Amino acid sequence: MSDEGRLVAGRYRLVERVGRGGMGTVWRAEDELLARQVALKQLHLQPHLSDAEVATLYERTRREARSAARIVHPNVVVVHDVVEDDGRPCIVMEYVPAPTLGDILKGDRTLPPEEAARIGLGMIAAVRAAHAAGVLHRDIKPGNVLLADGGRVVLTDFGIAQTAGASTLTQTGEMVGSIDFMAPERIRGRRPGPSSDLWSLGATLFQAVEGRPPYRRDTAMETAYAIAVEPLPPMRQAGPLEPLIETLLAKNPEDRPTAEQTERALRATWSGGSTTTPPHREPEGTRDAEATSATRPAPTPPPEKDERDRPRGRARRRVLLSTVAVLAASAAALTLYASSHDGGTAGGARTGTTSAPPSPVPDGYHLVRDRELGVSFPVPDGWKPKKGPHDEVTYVDPTGLAGITIGMVDPAGSHPIEHFADIEANTKANYSTYRRLRLQKTTFRGKPAAIWEFTFHGRARAFRAIDLGYGTAGGREYDIYLSAPEAEWDTYRPVFDVVRNGFAD
Repeated sequence: MSDEGRLVAGRYRLVERVGRGGMGTVWRAEDELLARQVALKQLHLQPHLSDAEVATLYERTRREARSAARIVHPNVVVVHDVVEDDGRPCIVMEYVPAPTLGDILKGDRTLPPEEAARIGLGMIAAVRAAHAAGVLHRDIKPGNVLLADGGRVVLTDFGIAQTAGASTLTQTGEMVGSIDFMAPERIRGRRPGPSSDLWSLGATLFQAVEGRPPYRRDTAMETAYAIAVEPLPPMRQAGPLEPLIETLLAKNPEDRPTAEQTERALRATWSGGSTTTPPHREPEGTRDAEATSATRPAPTPPPEKDERDRPRGRARRRVLLSTVAVLAASAAALTLYASSHDGGTAGGARTGTTSAPPSPVPDGYHLVRDRELGVSFPVPDGWKPKKGPHDEVTYVDPTGLAGITIGMVDPAGSHPIEHFADIEANTKANYSTYRRLRLQKTTFRGKPAAIWEFTFHGRARAFRAIDLGYGTAGGREYDIYLSAPEAEWDTYRPVFDVVRNGFAD
């Protein structure tokens, strides 16, 4: 039975359904007390949710209202009221009879850079107002940008907004937001900051001028992998907006321009001036803000060869959490990582407490020394280095389907097993083809270690991966990770043993 015509909270008459999203349905309604039109957002009832999940969903809705109500700005939708409807919270908002930017861009349509800059100015004004009120939007995308009469640009739907100082409402294995417009640090499981909203703004501008989101792939996993590690695709229609969009979409938050710099660059394009790349903010003095997090990176998938099997750069382990599995990236099989077996050794990791010297380099291998990581290790002859994050180095075999990655986290978290377990929880929650082979504690060279091994299906084939993480809390932690097609695992598996045995830090 339709809700059309029903009275909510004794005051709001539902007139017409105007939108439907992941969390709820938006109605045009008549406020019978004040005789005005409003928009009323009504939560979906999802019977499979537990009581705790329902409570979280309801609290998100209340938070949306509280967050948006803190922001008074013409480019932010006005929140009038929060009411209960059969026990469910509903948000009553200003009704803006306008299409969204997403509607305008359907069918790969594009906008001229100057018009995109004009819309971007309204968006950045809303973002600055929200950030000044201590609110992060966390879901900026074309579908949440209303284009009203008179040129007014309105940012709406603060449904997953986060207020500074408020506790998170996400749980292990849960990812909220729209993957195409989610900043790399959020995919890696890091706490978002103001620059995360700016990345989403950059992705929105990219679609506006290029006709598609910057990293869209066939699946959410592949998209997240691309966001986390792949270079920005070339822009062909961005014109004077290209330098700004490129810096907004920087992988590291500290490399992005500030909101003020972004506004100046947008204004220069809109007014016809030449847009130069906004100056970056200086890093906060840390080697890598993300690397200091106790949350470890997730593993990444192996590269493949053509459109189905095109070589892919390997993501740093950090790319975890919600989309960790996301790393199951592109065409290949989220060969996350893995490791070991039972008994006294795990995947060949020695279980004793005495440090063992590296093994000599066997025939068919050559020694590689990485100054930035401060390590050396053997690599099979013919395997080539692949550019990646500065805290990780990858060598890929000639087929592009197998690779060995050495990663570093500095400072290390409490124990590698805990981070592996977090990553695995997210993987299982989001991707059904993941299968654990083993996950266990061990020691390596006298230090706490974990070994994880699993399989995962990509588009073209199944992959298998093994990962050894070791280090002491607060010090450096190293990862030795191998992934390869499962059908050829017996061929590639010895490479892990040789690299591990010859590894020196």
